[in-house]
Amino acid sequence: MKRKHKSKRSLWAILRWPFWIVVLALLAYESTIFAQVVWFRWNNPGSTAFIDAERERLQQNKSALRIRQQWVTYQNISRSAKQAVIAAEDSGFVTHDGVDWEAIEKAAQENLKRGKIRRGGSTITMQLAKNLFLSSDRSYLRKGQEVVIAAMLELVMDKRRILELYLNTAEWGLGVFGIEAAARHYFDVPAAQLDPMQSAWLASVLPSPKRFDRQRDSEWISERALIIFERMPKVATPK
Repeated sequence: MKRKHKSKRSLWAILRWPFWIVVLALLAYESTIFAQVVWFRWNNPGSTAFIDAERERLQQNKSALRIRQQWVTYQNISRSAKQAVIAAEDSGFVTHDGVDWEAIEKAAQENLKRGKIRRGGSTITMQLAKNLFLSSDRSYLRKGQEVVIAAMLELVMDKRRILELYLNTAEWGLGVFGIEAAARHYFDVPAAQLDPMQSAWLASVLPSPKRFDRQRDSEWISERALIIFERMPKVATPK
């Protein structure tokens, strides 16, 4: 019995240093992310993980397209654009704590039935976390990191700032990022002048922006835009 006990202690002695190294590395990584979240509370990001990935993709494909993004302040985005995005992506945005656990549970159940990850149940806060720091890969590990970063964002920022960051960094087309670039790309107007129907159409593009940049006359987009348009008056926006 003594030998067995000693063997367990020896095994722990072998494993404990790699274990603590992993723990410390994770803490260092999360601390770095948190520091950037705090910085973004008052400062606009120069780029994001998604913008960097798209820039690299365009360069590898030797595309003539370039990244288009122009930052605009919250007050210079039309209220209808804010309503449309919330209605389309996260109707409970102003009331939840960054994570819609019921939506995640439903998405997980559907993914299990399909046998692959198709839905994520992400809130606007979680999508912002992904856009800023993560990749487009679909995995439960990435989803877990989304939740962690979303909690950081909600701890440090108010809803107004979170929505401002999201609207300015979301992907809206081939090399098109942010609501200002999207408004000019599709309608040749600034984000401040987007009307309700234009806003609903832009929000309908968000699930697959590259695809619908190429297929702007899609019947699915038209139908979805009408649904979003009808939902818009029912959602609240951060003041």
